[in-house]
Amino acid sequence: MSALLNLKTYLTTQTTRNIVDTKKFSDFRIRHNYQMPFNKRHTLNVHRFHNWFDVKSLNKCFFILLVMFSVSTFLWSEVRASLPIGLPPVIRLGAIFTEDQRASKIESAFKYAIYRINKDKTMLPDTQIIYDIEYIPREDTFRSTKKVCRQLESGVQAIFGPTDPILATHIQSICESFDIPHIETRIDLETNVKEFSINMYPSQQSLNLAYRDLMFYLNWTKVAIVYEEDYGLFKQQDLMHTRAEIPTEMYIRQVTPDSYRQVLRAIRQKEIYKIIVDTNPENIKLFFRAILQLQMNDYRYHYMFTTFDLETFDLEDFKYNGVNITAFRLVDVESKRYNEIIEQMKKFPHSGLNMVEGRPYIETQPALMFDSVYAFATGLMALNGVHALQLRNLSCALEEPWNDGLSLYNYINTASIKGLTGNIDLTEGRRNKFKVDLLKLKQERIMKVGFWTPDEGINITDPTAFYDTNTANITLLVMTREERPYVMVKEDANLTGNSRFEGFCIDLLKAIAAQVGFHYKIEMVPDNMYGVYNPETQTWNGIVRELMERRADLAVASMTINYARESVIDFTKPFMNLGIGILFKKSDRAQTRFFSFMNPLAVDIWIYIACGYVLVSLTIWIVARFSPLEWVPAKQQTTIAFNVPNAYDQSDDDAASKSKLFDLHEDIELTQKLHGAVVGDVKAEEDGIELMQAKPKFAPTSNKSSEMWWPDNRLHLPTSFLNMEYNNIDSGKSTELLTISNDFTLKNCFWFAIGALMQQGSDLYPRATSTRIVGGIWWFFTLIIISSYTANLAAFLTVERMITPIESASDLAEQTDISYGTLEGGSTMTFFRDSKIGIYQKMWRYMENRKSSVFVKTYEEGIRRVMDGNYAFLMESTMLDYAVQRDCNLTQIGGLLDSKGYGIATPKGSPWRDAMSLAILELQEKGIIQILYDKWWKNTGDVCNRDDKSKESKANALGVENIGGVFVVLLCGLALAVVVAILEFCYNSKKNVQTESQSLCSEMAEELRFAMHCHASKQRPALRRKCAKCMPGTTYVPAASASGIYGNGGADGMPHISGVQYNYLN
Repeated sequence: MSALLNLKTYLTTQTTRNIVDTKKFSDFRIRHNYQMPFNKRHTLNVHRFHNWFDVKSLNKCFFILLVMFSVSTFLWSEVRASLPIGLPPVIRLGAIFTEDQRASKIESAFKYAIYRINKDKTMLPDTQIIYDIEYIPREDTFRSTKKVCRQLESGVQAIFGPTDPILATHIQSICESFDIPHIETRIDLETNVKEFSINMYPSQQSLNLAYRDLMFYLNWTKVAIVYEEDYGLFKQQDLMHTRAEIPTEMYIRQVTPDSYRQVLRAIRQKEIYKIIVDTNPENIKLFFRAILQLQMNDYRYHYMFTTFDLETFDLEDFKYNGVNITAFRLVDVESKRYNEIIEQMKKFPHSGLNMVEGRPYIETQPALMFDSVYAFATGLMALNGVHALQLRNLSCALEEPWNDGLSLYNYINTASIKGLTGNIDLTEGRRNKFKVDLLKLKQERIMKVGFWTPDEGINITDPTAFYDTNTANITLLVMTREERPYVMVKEDANLTGNSRFEGFCIDLLKAIAAQVGFHYKIEMVPDNMYGVYNPETQTWNGIVRELMERRADLAVASMTINYARESVIDFTKPFMNLGIGILFKKSDRAQTRFFSFMNPLAVDIWIYIACGYVLVSLTIWIVARFSPLEWVPAKQQTTIAFNVPNAYDQSDDDAASKSKLFDLHEDIELTQKLHGAVVGDVKAEEDGIELMQAKPKFAPTSNKSSEMWWPDNRLHLPTSFLNMEYNNIDSGKSTELLTISNDFTLKNCFWFAIGALMQQGSDLYPRATSTRIVGGIWWFFTLIIISSYTANLAAFLTVERMITPIESASDLAEQTDISYGTLEGGSTMTFFRDSKIGIYQKMWRYMENRKSSVFVKTYEEGIRRVMDGNYAFLMESTMLDYAVQRDCNLTQIGGLLDSKGYGIATPKGSPWRDAMSLAILELQEKGIIQILYDKWWKNTGDVCNRDDKSKESKANALGVENIGGVFVVLLCGLALAVVVAILEFCYNSKKNVQTESQSLCSEMAEELRFAMHCHASKQRPALRRKCAKCMPGTTYVPAASASGIYGNGGADGMPHISGVQYNYLN
């Protein structure tokens, strides 16, 4: 029965082993020095594997195994109670250490773990664990083979160690050949699964993920990796594949203790401040010394050490200068089990514990060795009561492996314990689930600031740990960029340091620093850019890059807070709110025309008005001619008697009078005399001639003449001298003849229409209803036209000042005459580039296609281009307000395109952000920021003086360029009137010459002399001379005496005048 049970165990074990083992040695002999090449061993093993699972015999073997397993199971159930199930009383463990680890901390931890397990009766109450330790020189594989074979022959059930990678690889292959569990606590760079190998050290791939997550959290974009061992480059190869969203520039150097300073000096010259240090723990002190010697220990530098035992080193020289030192820790010092074990372990002689700040601390390698022994013991506990562990003394000269080795390996691999290094869960012999604490050096001591797990990634529990805001006398590097009025460089060349700068941001920084409590040093950004992400190169530039690479601690400038920047750096609360506006040059006054007074009405309207004027004038004339009410009696005639002493001899007969006509015009300036005399009923005496005006009485004396008398004198004139015809007038009767006339002659009609149009009126007025209708309609028409003209003229003068070519961003996008652009590398450019709004996308395409001509390097350049004309500058409203305040020719077009704010930028995770945000809020509540704004925007000497209120309340003054055309029309009218008067003068003179047989020149001279006689009478009667042919029935008056015109009168005392007819209408 016992043989049958052994057969069952053997078949089960062999089947499982051969299914899994594809790399097992098939021939391991002493004569080959146990160093058969891996590829040959692998070939033999695969050959045996294929022979075992030959396709032809697979079904047969499976059937045999199934039958045997069923039979053995049945028999096992019958005799199970009588079998000795459990662990043997003694379990032997083998351990391999290097010569330099003799009596080391790791050896002490190994011994203490066995001691503690043997002492704990709850784990293996009936089993005692003993150990067999061998010491081997490093890299001596021959001696290591002999030592391992000796331990196998002594009957060890597992082998621990060594930590040397070369020796460990060789010993692992031996253990794999004999199915002996091999438990390690070293770094293993191989990723493939190894049979019978259990490594308690976390996988390097997982650790690289932890380093990479921390780099991402800290926004490291430029990193130097310093490694010491030859395989160090393979350890860090995963770090070279950083996240795509933050590309990282790597500078990798292998070092030795002698080249520490040389490599660090090269790193400093390259301005790399983030350094990953992978050196041997025993050389870290030398590395620290090199850091201090090169003074690379200020706040800009950040060192990440790959060792898990950073807190065991003396860091006193680095606590007070602000340098950042970070590392991970695998030992779970916060667990309750850790404290219990350490308290008991320090009582053990040669415990190997370190004293860290007065408390005992175990290093990572000893802790891993302790946990590995407990993992082995936990596997034995799981095996106890289930499987009978058969011990065997193996021989390297034989090929037979240990039959129970696979079972023991499987139970150890499934063990789950809570050890000094945290929870231990193994998968295929690897520790893929673990937790490491993130340590950061502070002023007090090195402290835990977070942790990392493969499932959760990086978790920072103390974001302020990377900066110590309470550090005394710390000086922060402040990055900025020159931009008026935020940051300006003073012209004094003798100034140095922070005193070189002035401006709004400088005053704000001074106030915040005084409130928060830090010193600062201001530097200008090298590329003079704020920071824009380039999708093609996937990099940032400007201030943002400086902060991401932690070459600066703060950035105080006119820096806009937006999503892209906030994703890679931090911002404080905004100290100023703003938006994007359009800066444009005020449009010059519209180019005025000489006849701009005609602008309120269109040209066709002016033509229609002229046509209407002519039409209305003709209509009034025609209607007045047809309307009987417009024909009225003419004014009565006035006959004037001349009392001329001795003018004629009354004894002259008619024959004598016919021979001589008395020419009154030749001797008397009758026109002048009458012009001065005919004024109402006023009597005037000039040159002895008495002129009187009155309504005459007519009395016909004969058929040849009529008698007209006044109270003093009488004058006998021929009847033909009158402008009336006397027909059938009986003697002794007094008759008064009437004539009718029409005031609306053609000339008067045009005069009436133009007077109404000009709203001046005339002395003519219509009497008939028809003419009044025409006049009323014309007046209404002129009322509407003149009122509309006046109102539109005022509107034209007002709008003329307000017209601009563009009114909004839409106007900019829809035209191409005016170019527009933004500051290159600024947030405004990013806004248009990333905008999803159609108008802004169209504007961005326009600007992108004209990069060289529309983008500017500075705000000053943009403002200068605006002043040159035909350019609109898209800029932030605060800078726009500053420019408008200083130049009255600039203005803002439309409203703001967006809303955002300026903030102080800091690196990701900076603790200064919260402190400065509180300071900004307090300064805003106290009004300090508004005071600073008024100081730099409004209270400077270069502010433009503009009286907007007076400009709004006063209309534009009209100049000659606006209404000069009216004066031209007036002058033209006057000139036309003068020309017409001259033509009338010439025409009248020529007409008089034809009737008087006088030269044209003499006639024109006499007329001109009378016209130029300024003190003469103001009125001039028209004297008409008519020949005998022109007069119907001309009457001849007796001629005057030879003595002259002033001869004696007739019998009745009146002179006899022949050939003169005078008509005067009063």
